[in-house]
Amino acid sequence: MLNHPTYDKLTRLKLFGMARAFAEQSALDLDHLGFEERLGLLVEHEVSERDGKALALRLQRAKLKPNTAAEDTDYRHARGLDKALFQRLLAGLWLKEKQNVLLTGPTGVGKTWLACALAHQACRMGRSAYYVRLPRMLDELAIGRADGRYMKLLKQLAKIDVLVIDDWGLAVLDDAHRRDLLEVLDDRHGVTSANI
Repeated sequence: MLNHPTYDKLTRLKLFGMARAFAEQSALDLDHLGFEERLGLLVEHEVSERDGKALALRLQRAKLKPNTAAEDTDYRHARGLDKALFQRLLAGLWLKEKQNVLLTGPTGVGKTWLACALAHQACRMGRSAYYVRLPRMLDELAIGRADGRYMKLLKQLAKIDVLVIDDWGLAVLDDAHRRDLLEVLDDRHGVTSANI
């Protein structure tokens, strides 16, 4: 009898996960469960749904390359990847210690994919991430300097937990680019992590 009003109230309170779980519970015979167990299932469903939405939003904002989940890492590829080291990086201690990760190697060995996989894992851990190619970041900062958004852009980049900067060696940096890069990295030093 109370099912419909309760469902409506849960949705009005924006507890959509609980509302869906409540509807599912109403359709099942869960009389053998006590009040606390049923309430626990409702709360768990709500938390799970909110966590999933938050992760999806972090991944969308991160602009990572597609299909870069850490569990898809191919350790058989001959690129000199130390599996034990990469798995330690995936555990996230480098994030807690505000360390940086520098990936080097020839073109085509998967540096970008590995960097994005680390950032993807950081997003799963509740951290923010952002992928950007160095030339694009420097162009955006130059435009920001011209239109008055420079400091705002620097602050945005400094707030990101894991900043993935890709394509370092594509062009020679002029003095302005070097200063901009120094500003970005200096703002982050000892505060948060970069993945380069």
